[in-house]
Amino acid sequence: MADDRAYWLAWSQVPRVGPVLLRRLQQHFDTLAEAWASPARELGQVEGFGRQLVQAVEKTRSHLNPQQFLEQHCIKNPCFWTPADPDYPRLLLEIPSPPPVLYYRGQVDQQENQGMKPMVAIVGTREPTDYGKRWTRKISAALAKKGFTIVSGMAAGIDTEAHKGCLEAGGRTVAVFGTGIDVIYPPRNKLLYETIIERGLVFSEYPAGTKPNRPHFPQRNRIIAGLSRAVLVMEAPTKSGALITAYQANEFCRDVYALPGSLDNPNAVGCLGLLNRGASVILSEGHLLDMLGAIPELDTGKQLSLFEPESVKATPKLAPELAKVFQVLGIEPTPLDVIVQETGMTVAEISGVLLQLELEGLVSQLPGMLYRRN
Repeated sequence: MADDRAYWLAWSQVPRVGPVLLRRLQQHFDTLAEAWASPARELGQVEGFGRQLVQAVEKTRSHLNPQQFLEQHCIKNPCFWTPADPDYPRLLLEIPSPPPVLYYRGQVDQQENQGMKPMVAIVGTREPTDYGKRWTRKISAALAKKGFTIVSGMAAGIDTEAHKGCLEAGGRTVAVFGTGIDVIYPPRNKLLYETIIERGLVFSEYPAGTKPNRPHFPQRNRIIAGLSRAVLVMEAPTKSGALITAYQANEFCRDVYALPGSLDNPNAVGCLGLLNRGASVILSEGHLLDMLGAIPELDTGKQLSLFEPESVKATPKLAPELAKVFQVLGIEPTPLDVIVQETGMTVAEISGVLLQLELEGLVSQLPGMLYRRN
């Protein structure tokens, strides 16, 4: 087990090697340890490992001894799990991009990790109305009293209200950071942070000391969605990180609920859009509890395969080149240069493939040469 942890950690240090490429390494080699020791020419046979990426691997391997790095890393980051650890959250193993390293701080609950205690995410805008704040507190408190663990991102606004409502009701809450677990953001939530680690848990895929970085926050949203059996969006404008979390939850086959609001309220428009797309409406605390009570229990005796998730939508049947690009994309926007790095294809080849995927209605292009699945 220690060897497995060391190599998950080591591979996470190689630039541009993320969950998708780690999956391919495991499919090609028996273990990540074998992949680490393999010659460059064999690494180059793995889909997505082009010449530049193989060179990056060789550069990292030349100065990093996995076992020594594990020992050194644990000094500053003593509390973390990899997918090789039995305590790694079970529901995260269901998503297509589980964090290779998941840092934590606070009080671990094994029932949560095994999926036996239900976790529900509550997310929304950083600038909620009084209506949004009030209903977030009510819903969070009602769920906490019924034994649900509340998951959010400790951002200003709805996230903060969700954590506070849960804690005030005597419940347990989990915060997922886009920073290191020791970096409080926003800083004014210091007291809330301290209360969460006393009575709940903080997660991050970034090591201690990692400062706020804009791209990290959409990335952490997939963890919020992946940890949870359901995602509740309380208030969200049309361009909101909360909607990204909801779309990811839908991709992971999680239930999505939205609080209805007025058409005159810009913060309600995103929720109304979710309802139009099939999300369940929140009509009251009791109504929500009834719906959540209908979620089937997990089969805790079933062993999950890390790279064969049981609850992810099937990839449509595509030609090999189209499938290669489509597999890299998720609901969160992916830059063109990342697609190039992950697939090993040229920009010209990828541009043609992306155009075809757009024409088939499978992919959308966003400003800034960003692409995501529809």
